[in-house]
Amino acid sequence: MIMVPIRGATRSPSRPDAPRRAARLGLHLAVAATLVVLVVAALCLGEPRLGPAAVLDALRDPAHPQHVAVTEARLPRAVLGVLAGLGLAVAGLLMQDALHNQVAGPELLGVSSGAAVVTAAVVVLALPVPLAALPYLALVGALVAGVLVLLAIGGSTRDPDQVVLVGAAVSAACAGLVVAIVGLGTEGNVVVLFRYLLGSLAARGWDHVEVVLPWVVVGVAVAVLLRRRVGALALGDVAATGLGVPVVRTRLTALTVAAALAAAVASVCGPVAYVALLAPHVARRLLGSTSTARVLGLSGLVGAVLLVAADLGSRLVLYPVELPVGVATTLVGVPALVWTLARSRDAR
Repeated sequence: MIMVPIRGATRSPSRPDAPRRAARLGLHLAVAATLVVLVVAALCLGEPRLGPAAVLDALRDPAHPQHVAVTEARLPRAVLGVLAGLGLAVAGLLMQDALHNQVAGPELLGVSSGAAVVTAAVVVLALPVPLAALPYLALVGALVAGVLVLLAIGGSTRDPDQVVLVGAAVSAACAGLVVAIVGLGTEGNVVVLFRYLLGSLAARGWDHVEVVLPWVVVGVAVAVLLRRRVGALALGDVAATGLGVPVVRTRLTALTVAAALAAAVASVCGPVAYVALLAPHVARRLLGSTSTARVLGLSGLVGAVLLVAADLGSRLVLYPVELPVGVATTLVGVPALVWTLARSRDAR
């Protein structure tokens, strides 16, 4: 007789949750479908403009006149946009929840600025480095900057504000180095560097995808494993400790993963602004939840949608002139982020 009410009690909470789960699944599928549509549009639009059937023919037939354009230019660019947007969004979510700071982003760890310093030095000073090796060198610079931030705080992350301040200082120092290096450049190579510093997916191929892919796969996998612990951090350090979460170790791990994800993206695409900041807020708004475990997957999808859409817009708005994708994300991201934060404040 005791077991009957216990069974009923365990089942009853699942009944009202079923519609919510279905709604969340439907929302994920809708955003994923939007991403697929954008990728197809990225493959079709451009010069020349192709229909979906022509794109399929070009993908399958090496003899097709547009085979190289589709498979070696448009497709890797779209795939890179998906991976970069996914990685940045997950990095942003980890930082915002681990530091319980709504405006935290990978830029605060200095990784984008670190990549920019290395790229500026190679391009402006005409160092004898193969072009194919440049993303890997930029990745090293980004990781070094992130490590400097973690070393500067002594490996302790008990004070989230200290992490933000040290990261801002390292970013400012790297930005100063970039300006100093650019001052040494000539007109020709500064133009190339300028496009990188604004963030760009142009002229990217499968070799760039190969740089980013393993970092995003591993980083997202670790983020999935950390999602509940990071979600506890978002409640505050006292609450997280009460739930048995090792606060310092979890925050340090989350920041390291965020730095690695952002470093991989910055090494190839440059400092693409606002995707990492905005995507988690959009995902929370769509889901009506602040749970890290629930928001993580949708945040990654939203980040991919934002970056692919921004890249597509930067290609088409002023065609044949192409804007750096970082300009598009900034123009859209700044007002959208201000609006999102204002709505969040009003909700409180």
